[in-house]
Amino acid sequence: MDNTLTALNRFGLGARMGERASVRDPRAWLRAQLEGRAPDPTGAPALREAVEALSTFLAAQRARDRERVVEARRAIGAHQARVLQAVFTERVTTDRPYVERLVAFWANHLCVSTAAGPPVAALAGHYERTVVRPHVLGRFEDMVLASAKHPAMLVYLDNARSVGPGSRAARQAARRGRERGLNENYARELLELHTLGVDGGYTQQDVEELARVLTGWTVAGLGPQTPGGEDITFAFQPAVHEPGAKTVLGVRYARAGLHQGEQVIRDLCAHPSTAAFVAEKLVRHFVSDTPPRRAVDRVALTFHKSGGDLRAVALELVELEEAWAPDSRKFRTPQDWLVAVLRALRAEEAPEGLPRVLVQLRHTPWAPPSPKGWGDTESEWADPDSLMNRAELSRSLPRGPAATRLDPTGLLDVVDVAESDPLTALLSDSTIPRPERVSLAFGGPAFQWR
Repeated sequence: MDNTLTALNRFGLGARMGERASVRDPRAWLRAQLEGRAPDPTGAPALREAVEALSTFLAAQRARDRERVVEARRAIGAHQARVLQAVFTERVTTDRPYVERLVAFWANHLCVSTAAGPPVAALAGHYERTVVRPHVLGRFEDMVLASAKHPAMLVYLDNARSVGPGSRAARQAARRGRERGLNENYARELLELHTLGVDGGYTQQDVEELARVLTGWTVAGLGPQTPGGEDITFAFQPAVHEPGAKTVLGVRYARAGLHQGEQVIRDLCAHPSTAAFVAEKLVRHFVSDTPPRRAVDRVALTFHKSGGDLRAVALELVELEEAWAPDSRKFRTPQDWLVAVLRALRAEEAPEGLPRVLVQLRHTPWAPPSPKGWGDTESEWADPDSLMNRAELSRSLPRGPAATRLDPTGLLDVVDVAESDPLTALLSDSTIPRPERVSLAFGGPAFQWR
């Protein structure tokens, strides 16, 4: 097993031809990437573009103008495509691939889904850019708080519509014969998926109390009185907030209001169950589908002792002996596989059609089928249909001028195979056309793993 390829492929996003020789100390190479802030994708369109498209959509929807609704949906789709182009170009070209993998991991951990409708589709890129990137090497609680206050999350999990049963707004609605109620979706996922984990020790009563705590956490700029182009932002509305003290996980929070929710979230992030849950998920992503207990305990301890310092956690992952063990490996998800192909070929940008290809591979960016996010285990991606799709794409990808000039044996520099592996002989066989040999490399078994 080649430790340099482990660093480039499992911790990174895929080795580039000729890159292996430049990485003399794999662990030091990974540690160095964690210095400084996560980069902002070059060329990503401004939020204003998304806000204007979304405001146009909402106005057309209220006016029941179908033609304008369709046009606005197209504008939102075009904005999303430009953001994805910038994000995937960063992944394909970055010299800090470990950081980009961490960005993708945390964006999936605290995921929103564009399948929820135009508001989330318009804001998903801004969500990753402002919730995940600024905090990916910072504190976990800051990332979770940023997620909790982002319009995309508040709309996706319905907290923007949640009303405290005893709030002023609920009482006024009742007098008018309308019922406005509590929505538990975000509170449940905050406990089950973002912090404690399903076995983290919370009860249904905790879910209900947390939902009450988070009433009033909503979005400004999506209502019927919104003028076109107004900012879409987080807002706390006291009239919607459930008054009084609440108790979550046995802790009483006496001070109602915005501060109450912020304090509960900080306490959830500092809970020992959160450290254990997050550590197991990280080790599953970077080491094995069956996370070794010793590795999980080490990462959990670092998470807990550092107060959720994600840079310290990322450094601890690099130090895990299990991550470098010969029998440790991870099956590439479709996004991982496609980015690794482009990096191997030293592409200078992500192709415009990349999102469509990922739809074909059933791994649509920012569109997981549930709040749980996309899975990253072999059982979820190594089915016959998925492998067939990769094989077919492998035949169509290397057809440009660069591929016809490419020396296929150079791809042996990006996969960890023994000299006795049949791939070595196939890539060296000049009787096979070059594009076909390149296809064999990308579609073959060795390239499916990181």
